Amino acid sequence: MIWVKAFHVAFMVTWFAGLFYLPRLFVYHAMENTSEDMHQRYLVMERKLFAIMTMGAVLTALLGTWMLVSYGAALASGSGWLHAKLTLIFLLIGYHAYCYKIMVSFRKGTNRRGHVFYRWFNEFPVLLLFGIIILVVVRPF
Repeated sequence: MIWVKAFHVAFMVTWFAGLFYLPRLFVYHAMENTSEDMHQRYLVMERKLFAIMTMGAVLTALLGTWMLVSYGAALASGSGWLHAKLTLIFLLIGYHAYCYKIMVSFRKGTNRRGHVFYRWFNEFPVLLLFGIIILVVVRPF
């Protein structure tokens, strides 16, 4: 099971790397309003990064589910930290899905948000990461 946990963490890092960088691309994309070439380049970069981070997300979820099922009853009783972690993970999945929606809005040319919004938007996964790590390592409840 230690190998499953190791790969779970590795794919989680891949997922978060994408979640940290994709909104940064949105910042730069929102600032770009003169060059069609740069617009197209951002679209390609966003699409490729989203694909990679989605693979990381799926593998993280599959391995996490494997561990959850394997540990099963031992984790279910008295594991408030686990329920809180799963809640944060569902928020993270929602954030991931919203990134897709933003990416599509750039592709369709319907993005109406500026770079300042995306700078703030970029900070949300940091809060979730800290919360998840604290819950897993400290297990406060």
